[in-house]
Amino acid sequence: MNGGRRFVRSGSPYEATIGFSRAVRIGNRIWVSGTAPTWPEGTVDPDAGVQADRVFDIIDVALRELGGSLDDVVRTRMFVSARAHAHAVGEVHARRVGHVSPTATMVVTQLLDERWCVEIEVDACVEEAGTVDACVEEAGTVDACVD
Repeated sequence: MNGGRRFVRSGSPYEATIGFSRAVRIGNRIWVSGTAPTWPEGTVDPDAGVQADRVFDIIDVALRELGGSLDDVVRTRMFVSARAHAHAVGEVHARRVGHVSPTATMVVTQLLDERWCVEIEVDACVEEAGTVDACVEEAGTVDACVD
């Protein structure tokens, strides 16, 4: 730990060459870097929906390593390499994090690897014991939790 900062790495070759972490947690906030749809052996499925699922799998692992989950996601940023991929990526987004209704942005842009159809980054906020929301959930009323 570095001053309350915890981080995880995913093994991406870019982590060492660019100098970044897959995810960083400070307090109850977790930031997950732009995540690409690459499998451990370096392959990339050409289907945008399959790629989006792979990205959310990687993000989920990083969040869990830092004590969070996809249920804690409050913001997503989706970068797609063509407008044609927006629907497939959006469907996966809805299935994987739509139940928590995060704020979201989708941008069409050129990505680092021409095989990638999508790259996604997320921000998450993990509820910690002792917060008003956690107290209300346990007590059933706000009045029991605030002075």
